[in-house]
Amino acid sequence: MKQPTLGGLRKMGALTALSVVATLVMVSCGSSTAGSSAKPLFVGINKSADQQYFIDQQQAFKAEIEKKGGQVKLYNAKLDAGAKGIAITVPDQTIGPAVSKSAADAKVALVATDDAIKDSSGNPVPFVGFSGTDMGTKVGDEAAKLLTAAGWLTSGKKVGVLSVEVQTLSVCNDRTTAEKAKITAGGVAASSIYPVPYSGETPSAQSAAGPIITAHPNVTNWVVFGCNDEGVLGTLNALTTAGVKPDNIIAVGLGAYEACKPWAANQPSGWKAALYISGKDVGIAAADALWDKVQNNVALPASTIAKTTIVHPNDYAQLFPCTK
Repeated sequence: MKQPTLGGLRKMGALTALSVVATLVMVSCGSSTAGSSAKPLFVGINKSADQQYFIDQQQAFKAEIEKKGGQVKLYNAKLDAGAKGIAITVPDQTIGPAVSKSAADAKVALVATDDAIKDSSGNPVPFVGFSGTDMGTKVGDEAAKLLTAAGWLTSGKKVGVLSVEVQTLSVCNDRTTAEKAKITAGGVAASSIYPVPYSGETPSAQSAAGPIITAHPNVTNWVVFGCNDEGVLGTLNALTTAGVKPDNIIAVGLGAYEACKPWAANQPSGWKAALYISGKDVGIAAADALWDKVQNNVALPASTIAKTTIVHPNDYAQLFPCTK
């Protein structure tokens, strides 16, 4: 049986997300089930809702709405109706205009979480998440600091950088563009930075990174960063397969939920640092913004940016427990 292509998978995810939103808002238009005595319904729709980050985000969104007295339905974009507010992480940013129109026509409050989207006029939908440029800057800056501290550039080591990129997603491009800018400013030649295009998932990064590593046998020491922890993990798996030792790798994750696992197990690892981001913070912020809009008629903020922090093997536990 022919397997679907990456583009086909994204298209299927986008169509699924659109169908869920359409069903939710169509019934919202024509239903009186959500009366004044009923608990208002809020919906969270996320791509890759089986990833730990999105699990945390959805559960925090649900807990915050329920604490306020509402009810929640959660969906993976991979139906109850009568929704009053929707928080969505789209599988494909191009469906933004369709999602926005469906919600606007039904007078359903909508926020985009994690991946920014625009309406049909090109106006940004209210956004809750992180600044891609800020995250990438922090990751790249940390990688450059670790590289300087290791002395690789001054000791004659042949250094290569694997930039693990979801090149079709603007928020990922914001991250990796900033990362590359910082590592270049730290002394690495642009010609020594090798893009690793992947889908956002670990197996995709591992498959993409393997041939690139093999094609550069002269590189003895590797720096790795990317759009998320999954991309860095896949690339580290490829480096391990190629026989590269942890001491010859400086990997800086983005998420920290994968980076912390070898740290918690006290295992030698190429992960030297990571940017901690919490899906819980985004879920709570999205819940608060939608609740205020639906229940109190408070305008949705144009942008709500959550906090991020660089962590290391010796200090990550001060911020979060590692989920194995």
